[in-house]
Amino acid sequence: MTDPIRIDVWSDIACPWCYIGKRNLENGLAAVAAEDDPPAVEVTYHSYELSPDTPVDFDGDEIDFLSGHKGMPREQVEQMLDRVTQVAAEAGLEYHFEHVRHTNTVKAHELLHAAKAAGRQHEMAERLMSAYFVEGAHVGRIDGLVDLAAEVGLDRDEIRQALESEQYLPAVREDQAQAQSYGITGVPFFVIDGKYGVSGAQPADAFAQITRQVWAERTPAAVATSD
Repeated sequence: MTDPIRIDVWSDIACPWCYIGKRNLENGLAAVAAEDDPPAVEVTYHSYELSPDTPVDFDGDEIDFLSGHKGMPREQVEQMLDRVTQVAAEAGLEYHFEHVRHTNTVKAHELLHAAKAAGRQHEMAERLMSAYFVEGAHVGRIDGLVDLAAEVGLDRDEIRQALESEQYLPAVREDQAQAQSYGITGVPFFVIDGKYGVSGAQPADAFAQITRQVWAERTPAAVATSD
């Protein structure tokens, strides 16, 4: 049996394009899964902090943050967020930037690694991004993260202990070092089967196409081996 295609995704919880890219990837994979000879795919999420110097409790809204971080006028930031909201809607996501509570995301990344160890990383990534962009939840404090972890079936006490002890912080740093070695300077970034790099929130069709291509490249080898 042919090994699954591995898709490694570098992203940040607080990156609006990362959630859009996540949903487009899922929609693209769903499309090819309905075809004849559907490819087997294994998706793993990796940590990338866009703004590691952000305080846990940022004093201001998303426009304040981006205005200061990017040096852009508020009006320009508002236009940019309106555009992102529109693109998100096209992907089936309902963003509410007016409720977003900007925060440091390192603990959320630690939680993603804890969830990965428990076999719940995909559910955890979805819950964190939805909480941040749709619900306006605070995803930088341990108490809130424990609540979100419990919602996807993770053990409260185990998660709290892992976050308080920084058990998975080395794994976060390892992901970041890997991103640096790949030359990744922005997210989302997708590494397909260790040989194709895809940058940005590409349309679902693009993800479907490259998945078909990689699977087709593997098929002749698999047939030859069986012969």
